[in-house]
Amino acid sequence: MSDAGQNGEIILCVDVGNTSTACGVFRRDGLLVRSFRFRTRTGLTPEELLLILKGFLDLMEVPLGAVKGVAYASVVPPLDGVWEAVVRRWLVKEWLPVSPERVPIPVRLRYPAEVGADRLVNAYAAWCRWQKALIVVDYGTATTFDCVSPRGEYLGGAIAPGVETAAEQLFRRTAKLPRVELDSPPEKALGQDTISAMKSGLLYGFVGLTEGLIARLSKEMQIRPLVVATGGLARIIAPLCPVIEEVVPELTLEGLYRLYREGVNR
Repeated sequence: MSDAGQNGEIILCVDVGNTSTACGVFRRDGLLVRSFRFRTRTGLTPEELLLILKGFLDLMEVPLGAVKGVAYASVVPPLDGVWEAVVRRWLVKEWLPVSPERVPIPVRLRYPAEVGADRLVNAYAAWCRWQKALIVVDYGTATTFDCVSPRGEYLGGAIAPGVETAAEQLFRRTAKLPRVELDSPPEKALGQDTISAMKSGLLYGFVGLTEGLIARLSKEMQIRPLVVATGGLARIIAPLCPVIEEVVPELTLEGLYRLYREGVNR
C-alpha cells in the first residue's frame, strides 16, 4: 500500500482545465504524495468519471474510501455537476467547490467577476508561499501571467495562447508541418530540420514571449517581482528562460489544498 493509504485520510484536490484535469492526493498534514492528469472530456457520466478516478487511485494503491475531502476548481462548467455527483454519491461530504469569491485575495480589476478561479488560486498560493510581489506564469491550455502586489493584491495580468495549443494549430492549419512532441527543447535555436525548427519556434518563441511580457508587466508594477512558473510545460521552459526564478508545477493543487483546509476549519 502507498504512503497515502498507510497514513489514513487523504484530501483530493482537482483542477479541471480545458485540455487536462490535474488531481493531487494530499495527506492531512499537507504533503502532496501523488498527482496525476487525464484528458478533460465533456459528456462524461458520473459513473464513467468514477471509473477514471478509481483507476488512477488503484494504480497508486490509494483506497477510494481514504478520500475524506475534495477541493475542486474548474474552467469547464458542464463538468461541475458530474464531479459533484461523483463526490456526493461515492466519495465524501466534505466538498469544496472553489469559486473566485472563495479565494481570500483582494482583486484590483475593473471587472473582478471575469477572472477565473484557477488564476486566483495560483496567485493566492504563490503569495502564501513567498509573501512578496510576484508574477505567476502558468503554461497550460492558455499561457497566463498573474501579477500580485507587495501587499498581496491580485492586479491582473495577461493571457496568451498555450504552447501546446499553438503547436496543435500549427499542425492543423499547415499541410506539410507534422505534429511535434514538446517534452524536450532543441539543442539550439537555429533549427536545421523541420522538427527542430518547429520546436525552436514554439519553445524559444514562448521564452521570448515570457521575457517580453515579464519586462513590461514588471515595469508597470514598478517593482522587480519574483517570477514563478507552473503548469505542465513549466519544467521544459524554465531552464531556457532566465527570468523564471521558481518552478512549482503543482501550484494550483497546492492552493486548492490550502483553501480546503481554511474552508473546513472556519
